[in-house]
Amino acid sequence: MKNRKLLMIPGPIEFEPKVLQALGAPTTSHVAPNFIESFGNCIQLMRKVWLTSTGQPFIVAGTGTFAMDMSAANLIEPNDHVLVISTGYFGERFAEIAKRYGANVTILESEVGNVVALDEIEKALAAKKYKLLTITHVDTSTGVLVNPKPIAELAKKYNTLSILDGVCSVAGEEIQQEEWGIDVVLTASQKAVGVPPGLALLVVSKKALDVFKNRKTPVGNYYADFNNWLPIMHAYENRQPSYFGTPPVNLIAALEVSLQQIVTEGMENRFLRHKKIAVAFREAMIALGLKLLPVHKNLSANTLTAVYFPENIAGSAFLANTGKNDVILAGGLLPSHKTQYFRVGHMGSVNNNDIIATIAAIESSLFACDHPFEMGIGLKTALKILNN
Repeated sequence: MKNRKLLMIPGPIEFEPKVLQALGAPTTSHVAPNFIESFGNCIQLMRKVWLTSTGQPFIVAGTGTFAMDMSAANLIEPNDHVLVISTGYFGERFAEIAKRYGANVTILESEVGNVVALDEIEKALAAKKYKLLTITHVDTSTGVLVNPKPIAELAKKYNTLSILDGVCSVAGEEIQQEEWGIDVVLTASQKAVGVPPGLALLVVSKKALDVFKNRKTPVGNYYADFNNWLPIMHAYENRQPSYFGTPPVNLIAALEVSLQQIVTEGMENRFLRHKKIAVAFREAMIALGLKLLPVHKNLSANTLTAVYFPENIAGSAFLANTGKNDVILAGGLLPSHKTQYFRVGHMGSVNNNDIIATIAAIESSLFACDHPFEMGIGLKTALKILNN
């Protein structure tokens, strides 16, 4: 009997068996030849996943928040002006991080479920000289998808660095870092990259590194300082041993396996697969009469979906019933709406069968909660899309 539930939250996600096998292998030395080769290969594979030939990857023990912290610590100096484009909880978090390093922060905040208009962003950039702006590609709290390409173009127009919080998007949503001119793209291992939690991952453009090298003040975070990590990244990429802090050996071995799987699938194929699964799931929810948190389905992410509970159903009962059907979903995260909606992650190795099982569990939960709907309509809707 299989004694586990299907994990369909926005991270950690379901992981490929070969990734978990690498994680469970005997731990080697962080300066052993096989580990040096693995680490160096990860750096090179990251460029292929991020779609940049010139960016500098960083692989550091930490979380997605640390990846945000690392980008801010190295690029912000006291009294720098920073523009935060916020679509939820994690945009607000980036603003708080920037303030810790002495930035003067301006927040452009969308209404819940919407995005900030481009003309509003340009108006802000034209009114004041900003050193950098931050974009949350997919806010995990709302499931809202922002198109970073035109925002990055505005940043270049106004000579402003751009940082893309891709924690819930890298390797799932389309990102062309070099072509779009995004200066920093960051993420965490436990999302669409497909590795258990523990790695902060970011790729930094040459332009951003030049800004960093011309800082006038020391970096205010010792562990995050690029000065400590750049020699490590360069050494491992050149297949040489180096040391600053002991790297999480098994996680990096697992990262190599997952990155290789992603590159083998092909980035365009991967983006299309995520989009198809997301559309199938969203349309199933709409067919069931449920309302999405994004104000329009075209603003919904391809890596997760946020859905309001029906008004006549207690969220706790709904989630408990999906759990009884061996599918784990996430509750709300946005403080103002926390008890009003649930979130479903569909990224990384999630496949058609996982989506069908999740929709079936949701239908079963709606039935158990005495919610009126046409039984099977969600499954039928999704199958038409998935089988097309």
